Order: sequence, then structure tokens, then C-alpha cells
Amino acid sequence: MKYFVYILECADKTFYTGITNDLKKRLKDHADLKAGAKYTKSRRPVRLVYSEVWENKNLALKREASIKLLTHQGKLTLITK
Repeated sequence: MKYFVYILECADKTFYTGITNDLKKRLKDHADLKAGAKYTKSRRPVRLVYSEVWENKNLALKREASIKLLTHQGKLTLITK
């Protein structure tokens, strides 16, 4: 199974980093008024600005954690690579 680590840019220019095995569905959830992460609910609209595909869930979780440790500028650098 494939896992996606992704970054969303929120309306307030902050970033949300997450992991999913169905990126299309998860993006729809983030846009849905009743679903999505608590963080993004009050920061809509959101847009996908970055994603990576991983074959292993544990590695994807580690990558998500490492991205979450980045500063805002660090995430901007990653996104613009």
C-alpha cells in the first residue's frame, strides 16, 4: 500500500502536514465542512502544495514527523525544490 505525506497551505498562509493512504479522499475531507483536521477547519480554503509517495507506513510517519519539525521557511524551501 502507498502512503502520501502532504503539505497543505491554509488561507492564513500557515502549513498543515499530514499522512494518508488516499490523497484524493483526504483532500476532499479537508475541503468538507464536516470532515478534515481540526487545524484546517478554521483556515479554509486549503490547497495542496507538496506531496511525497512512500511504500512503507513507518517511513512515511517518520517523514511526516521530520517535516513537522521544519520551520515555516524550511517548509517553503522544501515546497519550492
